[in-house]
Amino acid sequence: MSGRLDGRVAFITGAARGQGRAHAVRMATEGADIIAVDIAGPLPPCVPYDSATEDDLAETVKLVEQRGRRILATVADTRDSEALNAAVAAGVSTLGRLDIIVANAGVAAPQAWDQISPGDFRDVLDINVTGTWNTVMAGAREIVDGGRGGSIVLISSAAGIKMQPFMIHYTASKHAVTGMARAFAAELGKHSIRVNSVHPGPVITDMGTGDMGTALSAAMETNPQLANMMTPFLPTWAVEPEDIADAVCWLASDESKYVTASAISIDQGSTHY
Repeated sequence: MSGRLDGRVAFITGAARGQGRAHAVRMATEGADIIAVDIAGPLPPCVPYDSATEDDLAETVKLVEQRGRRILATVADTRDSEALNAAVAAGVSTLGRLDIIVANAGVAAPQAWDQISPGDFRDVLDINVTGTWNTVMAGAREIVDGGRGGSIVLISSAAGIKMQPFMIHYTASKHAVTGMARAFAAELGKHSIRVNSVHPGPVITDMGTGDMGTALSAAMETNPQLANMMTPFLPTWAVEPEDIADAVCWLASDESKYVTASAISIDQGSTHY
């Protein structure tokens, strides 16, 4: 353990599995205590992959505790601002402070443009945009009041730099997250709070379960010439959640103390193809 985050507390959404779990475990390994939130239940009908469960969240708790750190985990929907506020308040009461926010929770839904219903569009935007805003708003005041500065990381996507075919709602939401990070960075900078966005390409997580592959293939068949728009420069097409956690942990640490309002791509070059 190198202790890059010793004594700090991180609030992480979507922490039950995948990237969120990887962020929690990595930060715990570096000395941070964790406030973890996940919906751990059903997702909107347009989302074709399996939902996280309370057992998944319990596994994250176990993994953090195995690294000798404290964690307070709450089942909550990021669209519910009151639930997030309560989770953060309980976490700060128990763990004593807040220094880091990782707004990781989000959904993706492969659909051709004319297959997206108004409800589908609203659901993706509500989770990916409003949920991200709720996350920052639930924790930013605690970091400001702490007077020590801090780091906020918004998980966007390669789709928030370039675009993702067959996901107009997802692409719109992730561009919004990119802009949101820059706007928060401007206003929170006077409190020595840095805000950055991270933009992964394909990551090997449970987003690939259920009917995700079938839904993506069906959407691609509507316009096959768009299928290779996210071709990477490097030999690796998809990375592990821990590879994204490396960058997020760096942004949370003092090693990136002058990095703010930046969009950090971890996409093997695919957004430049």
